[in-house]
Amino acid sequence: MDQLFALAADPTAWAALATLIVMEVVLGIDNLIFISILTNKLPAHQQARARRIGIGLALILRLGLLGTIAIIVQLTEPLFTAFGHGFSWRDLILIAGGLFLVWKATKEIHHHVDPDPGPDIFEGEKAQMSFASAIVQILLLDLVFSIDSIITAVGMTDHVPIMVIAVLVAVTVMLLAANPLARFIQANPTVVMLALGFLLMIGMVLIAEGFGAHVPKGYIYAAMAFSGLIEGLNMLSRRAKKTQ
Repeated sequence: MDQLFALAADPTAWAALATLIVMEVVLGIDNLIFISILTNKLPAHQQARARRIGIGLALILRLGLLGTIAIIVQLTEPLFTAFGHGFSWRDLILIAGGLFLVWKATKEIHHHVDPDPGPDIFEGEKAQMSFASAIVQILLLDLVFSIDSIITAVGMTDHVPIMVIAVLVAVTVMLLAANPLARFIQANPTVVMLALGFLLMIGMVLIAEGFGAHVPKGYIYAAMAFSGLIEGLNMLSRRAKKTQ
């Protein structure tokens, strides 16, 4: 309790909290885009529930990982060396998550381009994605994004209460934004392709990070913001033509 009061009176702690909240919210955008696209493929009555469960799993994973910070920090220690780079558990998890995102985004783009793309390995012969397969896929990406999120938090502050508050705020923002974002994506088909392009780019960045090639996040989100701005202008243009 004394430690909490000391942190509350420390301006540095408040600055770290504000910075970490912004970072966690930004990192959560990737996760939220994936959850929105995936759950939009479910029947309408299951979509909101799947989003709540997916974001709830993200919260549970992140809080659980915060309780094992000592183990999480060790995930960055090299296990073996190949191609001149020491690979850690974090690297392997990022590479696996990146490959999954690249595969998933590529498959979804194929689904939107090809009217008869064939069955998904998660879904068998069914054309409709099942609730369970959606949750499994969300859980896999939640794990990757959660580990990256917690390692980022550990690199910014040593105080666990600050990390917990930042995670709670970020996940709350995700929860509030999930349904409006999903409705927006569903109502604008061209945005779906743009969002899938974002996921493809994020997957490649995760793979690059896993191989030791650091890509500044500012470049990634600047590109996403610019693309989003251009798509917004296209939407305004199409709306103006419809009203003429």
